[in-house]
Amino acid sequence: MNENVDGTSRNDPSPVAPTACGDAEAHVGNYTRMRTDLLPKNKETLFDALAAAGITVVVVTFDGGGDEGQIESIEARNGDDPVEFPDVKIVLQRAVLDVFRKADVVALTDTLPEAVEALVYEFLSQVQEGWENGEGAYGDVTFDVQTRAVTLDFNERFIDSENSKYEF
Repeated sequence: MNENVDGTSRNDPSPVAPTACGDAEAHVGNYTRMRTDLLPKNKETLFDALAAAGITVVVVTFDGGGDEGQIESIEARNGDDPVEFPDVKIVLQRAVLDVFRKADVVALTDTLPEAVEALVYEFLSQVQEGWENGEGAYGDVTFDVQTRAVTLDFNERFIDSENSKYEF
């Protein structure tokens, strides 16, 4: 279960006063900036935990379409050998928007697979927002612990149509 550092569920309501409609746009902008700013630190936190667990590579397969998208599999390896994720929890910082569109940062405790999944969705939203819409997309995200690189192999689906009109 994902939970805040203080032990409350991430679904607990936030006691925030309503903001004016004009503030909502600024809050969304703050939220986007917070997400971008938090990603490098969260990436390093995850790589540190994976290295400590003896994991050298994580491959995540995702697939989406018809306005739904999901992680299909998460595979951890040590070299070429598949390994299990240890029962380890880490804390990642996440930007959140409450119902009044106010942006804030919370610390959430995740298992290693949950943290990997959260970062995959962050990376996808940064470069391919809407990957699950329409015909969707599929691919892999590879976390290389030794080089500390994350690689997205992205395949977008689309319907093509070619029209010809002749008059004789």
